[in-house]
Parts: sequence; structure tokens; C-alpha cells
Amino acid sequence: MIKKNSIKNNLISFKSKGLKGVIEPAADKSISHRALLFSSLALGKSKISNLLNSEDVLNMVKALKVLGIKITKNKNIYTVIGSGLTGFKIPNKHIDCGNSGTLARILIGAIGGSEIFVTLTGDSSLRKRPMNRVIKPLKKMGINFNSSNGLLPLIVHGNSEIMPIKYNSPISSAQVKTSILLAGLNARGTSEIIEPHTSRDHSENLLKYFGANIKYKSKISGKNKVLITGGNNLKCCNIDVPGDISSAAFIIVAASIIPGSNINIKNVGINYFRKGILEALEMMGAKIKVKNKFINNFNEPIADISVKYSKLKGITLGSRYSSRLIDEYPILAMAAATASGKSIFKGLSELRHKESDRFNGIIDGLVSCGIKVEAKNDDIIIYGKLDQVNGGVTIDCKYDHRVAMSFLILGGVSKKPIKVVGCKSISTSYPKFNSEVNSLGMNIKNDI
Repeated sequence: MIKKNSIKNNLISFKSKGLKGVIEPAADKSISHRALLFSSLALGKSKISNLLNSEDVLNMVKALKVLGIKITKNKNIYTVIGSGLTGFKIPNKHIDCGNSGTLARILIGAIGGSEIFVTLTGDSSLRKRPMNRVIKPLKKMGINFNSSNGLLPLIVHGNSEIMPIKYNSPISSAQVKTSILLAGLNARGTSEIIEPHTSRDHSENLLKYFGANIKYKSKISGKNKVLITGGNNLKCCNIDVPGDISSAAFIIVAASIIPGSNINIKNVGINYFRKGILEALEMMGAKIKVKNKFINNFNEPIADISVKYSKLKGITLGSRYSSRLIDEYPILAMAAATASGKSIFKGLSELRHKESDRFNGIIDGLVSCGIKVEAKNDDIIIYGKLDQVNGGVTIDCKYDHRVAMSFLILGGVSKKPIKVVGCKSISTSYPKFNSEVNSLGMNIKNDI
């Protein structure tokens, strides 16, 4: 277990002389959430190694225990005793999802097939984030809700007679897709989800591994369709969670923009629908090599990544990239700020609905650091130049872990230190961030 608030709230990042060394990033948060939840829906004992011990994931553990699932930990292995697709118990208290939209949205779908009612809530940030995107399709499947304006807190009324659905999602969202798929496990027939383009497919890969009757192709262009037929019990499985490319992205960008850097990152998941950050950085001229690639037992590609410092150039990324690196745009924006020339990132409306308004958080933070930035509808335009990163400012990250880590990395190249307020949020996804990046050569200190 992690120590509560092990990361101080106010941190200051000073200029770095270069990053060196070998590191394995935090375990994948998306896969950790799903491994726990799918194991709880299976029959029997599943074992999960290298689970991410972050606040978000530990809140999933707490939630499942409240629903009657037995979960134990021995060293680096979690054991989950699954109770089947309809085995959740009526909880004796509400479930607190903390800051995690993934936890809230995918748990709703999993709960839907059990004849129980559950109240879900979260912190002040999560209570502002939209839940209608999952409520709408799940209502069509026969699951009922009590909520105010489609926000948390909400009450889920499960139904043992789930109806299959054909749902054309207006957005490409792995959370929406997963919620429908989990409800569809209990449907009497086949449910079909169609999304504008393929969102990350960890759920599809894991559900197939657990024995679900699921069909998908994960197309790399055009509309994506996933079919799931209810009635198949899930089997227990053993899962080894790979490193999170979203967490590795901070280290990759740091090594790319800080002169003298040369690092190796081990055991990173490089799922096609998550590795847009690598492609974007390579287009900018980053010196990145992917080595020792293999496919694990639930069809996830994993590799080692080496990164050396390079002089980056500005690029234009169309909206088709947005779903493949939506979580990485804050740190990619730091790379663009240090690059030579103009970078244009298009179609970023979803950034406004994350843990904070990341769209404006990126812009306001970079402008305060001396970088020229423009917003045009849902596009961000960054006029990069390394010697214009002045720093000497305080960034309020609005309790957003990715914004916090991004500006701490930028402090590694700024003329003056960058102070970030709200850094306790980093514990939601990367509790060892400070110690690990400092071990490579970053210079991040507590603000006393």
C-alpha cells in the first residue's frame, strides 16, 4: 500500500543537467482497473502481479470490497476471489470513487447486471465530470439511475434482465465502451457498440482472455465495432500488468528536451491505441528506439524504450490523434514549448472534461512561463522556443496529476524554477514519480 499523501502538495522543479539511467515506470492504470474489476466478475481465484498501487486503483480495491469481493495482497501479488457476473452484494455504504472517472464509469456497467442498488460518489472534481455518456446507453439496456443532471453522486439500480443494445456512440471513449460491454455480459443476446474510431482496446483484450464471447477487430482507421454476447461466465486468470506508457511519457519527454539525457525505460505497454505519444515525438525529431518487443498473454504489446536528448521541431497533429494520446497532450505540450517552431494540436475538446479543464490549464500555464500560445475552437497552437521558457512562476494544477507532472518536467529546462501547487494529486496515478525522476537526474524539491 502507498503512504497516504506521500507526495507533498507544493513542489518546485529546478533546472536539470541531464537524465541518465534505467527505469521501469508505474504499472498501467487502465489495465490495473480492468484487471481488478474483471477478476471480481469471474468465477474463482485470479492473481494480479505488478498492480499499480495508486490512489485511483486502491479506490477500485475498496469499492470491490464494499461490494463483497474478497481481495488480498501478498508482496507484489493481489488475489481476487471472483463471485461471478451477478455476485455483487448490496453495500452497506456508498462507494467513493475518489478522483477516478475510469472507476466510476466502468463500475456502473459492471454493477448493472446485479439486482442491487448502489450509490456512487467522488471528490469535488469527479462530481463535476459528465456521467450521462454512460447513463444514456445503460438506461436503454434496462439499468435505472437516480442522479442530478447526470453527475455524481448517483444511485445505480441493477437489473437481472439486461437487454442487448446496438449503440452508436457519439464519442470514442474506452470508458463508455467498457461500461456497455460489462453490462452486455449479462444481456440475453448480442450487444453492439459502434464508435467513430477505435479507442484503447484493453477491455476487449482482457475480456477475451477471461473467456467472454466478444468479437472485435480494433481497426486503426474508420469506425470501430465491438460485439459481445451475454451468458458466458468469465474464468479466473493470472495477469501481469505492464508499465504505463502514460506515466512513461513524462520520462520520455524529459529525456527528449533536457540536454545530455540518455535513458532506458523497461517493460512499457505500447498498445497501438496508446502509443500516439511516441509517434508524435518521433515526428518532432525525438531520438526514440523501441526494443525487445513481445506480445503478452492477453494480447498487449510490451517493449523497452530508449530515449536520447534531441532538438525538437514543431508539428501539426490532426484530430484523429486525439483519442490515441488524449492523456499525453499536457506533457506533449511541454515538448512543443521547447521545440523550434509552431505546433498545432487539433480536436482537443475532450481535454475540457478531464480531472481539470486541461485545455485551458495547458494554455494558461505555458503563457505564464513565457510561451506564446493561442486557442482556436478546440485547437491549441504553441509557438515553441527553448530559450523562451522563463519559469519563475507558480502553477496551480487544480488537483490534476498530469498537469502537475507536466509542468514539473518543464521546470527541468526553464530559466527559473517552476513551483506547482496541488501535487498530492500525483498519487492518483504515479505515487513514486518524484523519487523515480529525481533518481534519473531531475531536481524536484518540496517547497518548505
